Amino acid sequence: MATKVKSRLARLVIIAVGGVALMFATGVPILIAQTPKVSVDEVAEGLTCECGCGLTIANCNHPNCSFSVPAKDEIEAMINRGLGHDAIIASFRTKYGEKILSAPTTQGFNLLAWVTPFVMLLGGGGLIVLLLGRWRARDTSQPLPSIPTAEPSPAETELRRQLAHDLRDRT
Repeated sequence: MATKVKSRLARLVIIAVGGVALMFATGVPILIAQTPKVSVDEVAEGLTCECGCGLTIANCNHPNCSFSVPAKDEIEAMINRGLGHDAIIASFRTKYGEKILSAPTTQGFNLLAWVTPFVMLLGGGGLIVLLLGRWRARDTSQPLPSIPTAEPSPAETELRRQLAHDLRDRT
């Protein structure tokens, strides 16, 4: 039984090695080595439209936009020349500056835009936990300090007496 498994495994290995050798011999391109072609919309999502709409080039809602339509054509031409996503983004960044990027880069001062929200959330959460811990840990065995009260006026004393009398009569 074990010899059958070993012989099947040996056949599979021979077939796999033969298939790979045949691919190299016939010149069939290996798919792993090829980089996938990027689409216009993938690149356009990373760039902000400069027409004033505040959207990305891919989502600009102006049908005849004076910026996004030529930009999409330019992106398509760059893709056809073989440029990748990062190279196209870098080209637009060089041409229009940082404002063209739809998200800040993760370098230098722009890193602050990525880190600050998380730091603020963690700091605020830590502050809440600290305050809740202090409020719970407060010693409740000691009575709260009493606020000195003034002597009630004679009118107040009379009203209290009458209220107590009326409550007794109701029951």
